[in-house]
Amino acid sequence: MRAEPQPSRYIADPAITALADWIGAPVEAADFPETIMRFRNDRWAASVGLDSLDDAAWIRHFGRFEPLDGNLPRPLALKYHGHQFRVYNPDIGDGRGFLFAQMRGADGRLLDLGTKGSGQTPYSRAGDGRLTLKGAVREILATEMLEALGVNTSKTFSVVETGEQLQRGDEPSPTRSAVMVRLNHSHIRIGTFQRLVALEDADNMAQLVDYCLTQFPGPLPPDDAPGRDEPAVILLHQVVERMADLAASYMVAGFVHGVLNTDNMNIAGESFDYGPWRWLPTWNPGFTAAYFDHGGLYAFGRQPEALHWNCGQLAVALRLLADTEPLVAAMNRFGDLYMAAIARRWCWRLGVQPRGAEADTALVSTCEQHMRDAAIGPGAFFFTHRGGRGHAEGDLADALAGYESVADGHEYWSDAAPQSMLIEEVEAIWSAIDQRDDWSVLDNKIAQLRRMGEAHGEPPEPAGHARPG
Repeated sequence: MRAEPQPSRYIADPAITALADWIGAPVEAADFPETIMRFRNDRWAASVGLDSLDDAAWIRHFGRFEPLDGNLPRPLALKYHGHQFRVYNPDIGDGRGFLFAQMRGADGRLLDLGTKGSGQTPYSRAGDGRLTLKGAVREILATEMLEALGVNTSKTFSVVETGEQLQRGDEPSPTRSAVMVRLNHSHIRIGTFQRLVALEDADNMAQLVDYCLTQFPGPLPPDDAPGRDEPAVILLHQVVERMADLAASYMVAGFVHGVLNTDNMNIAGESFDYGPWRWLPTWNPGFTAAYFDHGGLYAFGRQPEALHWNCGQLAVALRLLADTEPLVAAMNRFGDLYMAAIARRWCWRLGVQPRGAEADTALVSTCEQHMRDAAIGPGAFFFTHRGGRGHAEGDLADALAGYESVADGHEYWSDAAPQSMLIEEVEAIWSAIDQRDDWSVLDNKIAQLRRMGEAHGEPPEPAGHARPG
């Protein structure tokens, strides 16, 4: 069964203040005309000791952004550069969000509360710094679905409707507004490192590497890895491992992020910042989520390539501190790590015991071909064949033969159909809110997704490793 977030007391630890003189600019939140609480994630609030806040206090902190006790006295809009669809852009940063607070979770790890839609910052450029309510609802749905499917994701912590009417060119306007708070382990992006190398700032780069290794610890590189004792090399090995697992988790979930730019990649290997995401209706490597991704750069089947490429940009930045050879050696591990992650996550979602690299790779390949031939998506496939219970024929039957079921008897597996998150259902949930102010449809969907997560249980870890999320 999936472990619930562990309760913890509130332990403020604004560790980012050690970097504050160069990593961000102090800002103020927008003064919203209204603050109507629409979503509070008490499951995860308990993990940082904030579930005891009453609704009025919740609004003060996550709608008006009154500082939490002992935490950042003012929010920080973080500075970073990044490749956006492979085009380098030095003119970005937190344009409609900021880092609001940091605290320790039940496991002692550092957690961030960051915002989206909290107002303009020095990096807003021509933007209004706001978030549509529909965008916030979509982020709730994305993070709840991803968490249920074992993806290392940020958690939507709070959504407050703010009473403004926003104009947007890509959806009906005017539209309702919101401010969202997300919980995740880091807002340090690959783009944060890219900014420092662009500035040739080796001192702060070394400080940032040390911060990341201290706050987000991971395994050491393999014994035979060159430069395995160098901090920059250690960090790259850890990020490569995390990104390989993240890429595999997207593929097994049938998820398309849509905008895998380097400013959307954090060093904890967490998926976050959801815009034009989609889930696959059928197994199609060419399926894209963003209407503006005309070349299919971030199509479903190209996501592992995208994350590997982004790791390469981190390696380029770390050349400020380390030689090329050990960084290349770290990068070269991505392929094998990704294939191992695909195998273990595939078997986990299928509810069978892994049998070894050769058999598991063949199983994945056969299952993919079956989905293409049958024109079905991974949700339907894994639900039908969970624990070997489905009727399989031909190559699929041969591939499944010999796999031992490890699936439990959770009642979810007796449902008529699996939970899904196709665009039609997303639009229907939003329509209920937009047209009738009916939030019960969203609330019910969240409950069903959490039940699905319980049925799947905890995703598998690499041997001897611990995921930072």
